[in-house]
Amino acid sequence: MTTKAEPVSNIGEDVKPKTLPFRYQFVAGAVAGISEILVMYPLDIVKTRIQLQHGKAVDGQGYTGVIDCFRKIIKNEGASRLYRGITAPILMEVPKRAIKFSSNDTFGPLYQRLFDAPAITQPLAVLTGASAGAVESLVVVPFELLKIRLQDKTSASRYNGLVDCLVKVVRQEGPLALYNGFESTLWRHIVWNAGYFGCIFQVRVQLPTPETSSNPKMQKTLNDLAAGFVGGIAGTTLNTPLDVVKSRIQSVAKVEGVRPKYNWAWPSLGIVAREEGFRALYKGYVAKILRFGPGGGVLLVVYSAVAEFLGKVV
Repeated sequence: MTTKAEPVSNIGEDVKPKTLPFRYQFVAGAVAGISEILVMYPLDIVKTRIQLQHGKAVDGQGYTGVIDCFRKIIKNEGASRLYRGITAPILMEVPKRAIKFSSNDTFGPLYQRLFDAPAITQPLAVLTGASAGAVESLVVVPFELLKIRLQDKTSASRYNGLVDCLVKVVRQEGPLALYNGFESTLWRHIVWNAGYFGCIFQVRVQLPTPETSSNPKMQKTLNDLAAGFVGGIAGTTLNTPLDVVKSRIQSVAKVEGVRPKYNWAWPSLGIVAREEGFRALYKGYVAKILRFGPGGGVLLVVYSAVAEFLGKVV
């Protein structure tokens, strides 16, 4: 009699998890990612607009906050602009989220064997998250660059859509320009995933186990929602400065012979802090928290639910 594989959704439990086949991890991650982005994407537009704004809003020009940005985009550009460039992240979300969770689920048992650990620990949860983030960044950079170009108000008029943006970037800047900002994206994803999965572990061990609840399914959903919410806030708080400089690096077209103002992540952090103050490193933070707090919960709940469903049919 064969046993069915169970999804790796028990970070923080004192058992060695059974790993779902990669194709099931991939599908679960893809469904989770698309679900999150369809609900939360307008906040990503707002976040990018605020991050690309140099200095403070003056005489009605620029954005004073999340609500003001929403209001001005809808009033001046139309509500459809809140979904400008969504094709790129939709295409990106499938491999991105799938790789995020499947890599995390794969690295977990790998590190357990490597360090002879009977169960996932806090340091291993951080390490697996960081490793998953590094792998994830390899896939997302071109999509992120195209998304930023389409979201940026100052450059969006140059492009008629995703394909036009792709063609123009490759033709005018060369194919390698699609990986402009790779280093900053790498750091951003390593930091976010380390904070996200590390917090998921810590929160889960503090919550009641589903098996001890009168309604195990509901308790598991609540645990995932709480752990994902806290993980999303932690990851966002840690990686927002890197996200700010990544947006600025990728928003500017490369010109041969001209050294860009923002090029590498860590020096760019210094430039922003020196010229605009430390608070500028957290531009778009409120919009990111509003997205990735609830979004982190949505991601984990949907991923766990889909993985559990697929685990029953393996």
